[in-house]
Amino acid sequence: MMETINSSKQAIELEDKYGAHNYHPLPVVLSKGEGVFLWDVEGKKYYDFLSAYSAVNQGHCHPRIKDALIEQAGTLTLTSRAFFNDVLGPFEKYITEYFGFDKVLPMNTGAEGVETALKIARKWGYEKKGVTENEAVIIVAENNFHGRTTTVISFSNDENARKNFGPYTPGFVKIPYDDIPALEKALENKNVVAFLVEPIQGEAGVFTPAEDFIRKASEACKAKNVLFIADEIQTGIARTGSLLAVCGNCTCEANCEKQTSYTQPDMLILGKAISGGFYPVSAVLANNDIMNVIKPGQHGSTFGGNPLGAKVAMTALEVVRDEKLALNARKLGKIFRQRMQILVDKYNILKLVRGKGLLNAVVVNDSEDSSTAWDMCVALKDNGLLAKPTHGNIIRFAPPLVMTEEQLHECCDIIEKVVKEFDKK
Repeated sequence: MMETINSSKQAIELEDKYGAHNYHPLPVVLSKGEGVFLWDVEGKKYYDFLSAYSAVNQGHCHPRIKDALIEQAGTLTLTSRAFFNDVLGPFEKYITEYFGFDKVLPMNTGAEGVETALKIARKWGYEKKGVTENEAVIIVAENNFHGRTTTVISFSNDENARKNFGPYTPGFVKIPYDDIPALEKALENKNVVAFLVEPIQGEAGVFTPAEDFIRKASEACKAKNVLFIADEIQTGIARTGSLLAVCGNCTCEANCEKQTSYTQPDMLILGKAISGGFYPVSAVLANNDIMNVIKPGQHGSTFGGNPLGAKVAMTALEVVRDEKLALNARKLGKIFRQRMQILVDKYNILKLVRGKGLLNAVVVNDSEDSSTAWDMCVALKDNGLLAKPTHGNIIRFAPPLVMTEEQLHECCDIIEKVVKEFDKK
């Protein structure tokens, strides 16, 4: 018999007893979401400033996406790829034209998308570049976050994610993030087949590189016949004020793919907001000369490319375009950083603010092993705003992109109230 939840305390105790302890959630139990708001079991209302790690850019329970989900769920949900279905083809055409690539390989989770891109890059390296089999090298950036699979933790700096999970997968070289000379040096290795990088390092604390880093990195890779792979699982789908972070300072509403600041990656990895938080969907996009190395039986997933996820993803992407969410993210992001900079200048408890669009972080003026950022997030929760610390002394702020300017200012007022209280301690 399914347990009925009557209180937050009961829900937390159930998770603690029956669930693996692989997360450390903020002490709030959520039961409802709509737009930029969440409600807990007791009915208290909160502003969401995490957006499920940017999976709900379109806001919670967006009615258009919900209707598409319900309609498809009552028609056909899963066939596996043993057969064709009448939604996958339209989805593949839609998403490849939307982002400007020849082909897409659909999967489910972000980590699966990364694993898919790594496999494609290695196979391309052996069959197209001529690297000796089993000798391929992929360059990654220090402090990256691309998931927690065995392969990905093999090149992670996070010892908490790595310790006691070895042996680790070989074939990766780490370089400092936002360091073109280090990249150029690593590219001298003839066995390098790809450079995998986040255009902005979200989990590391929203580290935003130099304005020309993406362009220069892509050019350096191209000069050595190496694939430039952009992991836009968190930064993509309008989060940073453009359709993609590699769009630079363009917006999808302004045809960013045609502007000079756009950098076309050789492979693009998407996830999270590609389905608006309704259903796990991820995708790897590339042109024919890369994607065609994959043949039947060499990669796949029972749920990858299912009709339910495909229909949801098409609608979620339509919402981003129709509601001009990239422009809203850009506008509100500037306002947010201006408001936070005032707090940084005024209160010693804050060190700096950084970010792009509505992917931002505030660095707390305390050590990484302190509890200050966590305690501040608990205080924010008590005042009706949900955010989460990362790397000990950094608070990430990433609300749904449907937020209004009035709502944003109200949230900034809440943040200022909490900052002021902690600054006195």
